[in-house]
Amino acid sequence: MTIVRVSFCLLFIFMPSLTFAHGGGLDAYGCHHDRKQGGYHCHRGELAGMAFASHAEMLQTLKAKQGQSQKPEKVQK
Repeated sequence: MTIVRVSFCLLFIFMPSLTFAHGGGLDAYGCHHDRKQGGYHCHRGELAGMAFASHAEMLQTLKAKQGQSQKPEKVQK
């Protein structure tokens, strides 16, 4: 009976990691296509946590974001 309880507890401890993981490989931007739900989303990099309709939309957003960070700040006289 004890072995059954321990096995049952271990199952619940390790089950969430099996449930939430996905095997989708990430590209150089830390993103990948979501084949099940459609779209494209990022796990790592500058756009981590963001979702897009396509890879092209992600590149457009990344380019705009990098352009904003490279603008020189105005120097007050």
